Amino acid sequence: MARTRQQTADVQSAPGASDVFSLSWPMTVKAILLHGTVVIDGWLVSSLGEVSLAAMGLAATIAGLVSGIIFAFSNALQIRTAQAFGTNDPVFRKSVLASGLALGVGIGVVGVVALWLFGQAILLAIAPDANVAAEAWSYLSIFTVVILADSVGQNISSHFNGCGRTKIPLYSYMLSVPINIILSVILIHGYFGFPAMGVAGAALGSAIAIAVQAGFLATMAWRIDGDLRHVKGWRNMAFMPTIRRHVAFGWPIAVTFISANFSTRVSMLIFSQMSIAAFAAMTLIMPWIMVAGTLGMQWAQATGIIVAQLLGQKRDEATLDKFLSSSWRIGFFAAALVAAVYGILCLLPDVIYPQLGPDTRAYLGSFALVLLVLPFPKQSNAICGNTLRASGDTVYVMHIFVWSQWLFRVPATAVAVLVFGVHPAWVLSLMFWEELLKFPLFHRRLWRGDWKQSDVAA
Repeated sequence: MARTRQQTADVQSAPGASDVFSLSWPMTVKAILLHGTVVIDGWLVSSLGEVSLAAMGLAATIAGLVSGIIFAFSNALQIRTAQAFGTNDPVFRKSVLASGLALGVGIGVVGVVALWLFGQAILLAIAPDANVAAEAWSYLSIFTVVILADSVGQNISSHFNGCGRTKIPLYSYMLSVPINIILSVILIHGYFGFPAMGVAGAALGSAIAIAVQAGFLATMAWRIDGDLRHVKGWRNMAFMPTIRRHVAFGWPIAVTFISANFSTRVSMLIFSQMSIAAFAAMTLIMPWIMVAGTLGMQWAQATGIIVAQLLGQKRDEATLDKFLSSSWRIGFFAAALVAAVYGILCLLPDVIYPQLGPDTRAYLGSFALVLLVLPFPKQSNAICGNTLRASGDTVYVMHIFVWSQWLFRVPATAVAVLVFGVHPAWVLSLMFWEELLKFPLFHRRLWRGDWKQSDVAA
């Protein structure tokens, strides 16, 4: 009877939707600030002309390959940290943080060395002319500082997110974004006696801002979790086996994020073979899908963080079921908000984009039906995927994402555009059909319930 009362008390004390909200809203605002900064940087450089804008685009694309790998492994660190935080084992927590930082910094250093050795030659090979290549290298050579700072900052941010302290990474972005904008404007145009550096000024402004951000995060980690440096021992007996265990956990998550990024870039190249109006509509709608969808995706990530913590605490199945049901219900509300944003964008293109041609606005309007239904299966799949990752079932989740992208969406997009030349709305609908394809694979695995018995500390 005493055990039954304890189990009842555990279920009653289970986290709810309010706990997910407290984690997710800072992550959502941070993600929007990140995407907004990219848009602002492009807008600032656009005043220099098409050559500078093209140079920045080329350099950012190459640098993004390294930054994307760092970001992908930092997402794995976030989940592993949540598991360690749930166990309240200081050796586990220290091991995860040290492994994540070592791996992230290692990727950053190797990536920067590769860029310094081969970056200039790559730019000369792919740039339309030598002037664009020269400007792109002036940007990329400075931007390597951003990569190194991000290798520290992104992983510390993931550590704080996994511990449930999602406001600290948000504060770091609120500090760095204004610095980035102000310094970039000054250094691009040479205000207040500074030399006009052009596109290189945008890179230097970003480098200083991200370095400040990384310094802030490192300082906060030292103040809050500095006691971990006094903890003796490693989770897997020694440091190198601990790193190998971290890589074994993280590589499927990293591959999932890298594959998603690459498949999106390939799809955009295929879209470029559409008519100008159709391609313009796809170019406009894709960033909106990413930015507005942030609300639902961050809710799913916050759900995964709490599930990982509960599994680390070895909470019973009833507690896990109660929490997940609560999060799922509000997750569909988040999906409805995302759908509303999409609806406003697609149903009022004449108001939002009056300068566009009538064909482009018509294409935007035709996307409405797809985008009104897309958020719902996507949100449910995201909650399933993050829950399964939280339990350590990362390889299965990776397979669902990777094969649905490369065996279905990308080839189907190529056939639809290059062979049949179908209407852009049907091309966009492939994102919806991809989610339906993943739906039974995710939900059958989740409903099977094996994840509830996972020993995440193993």
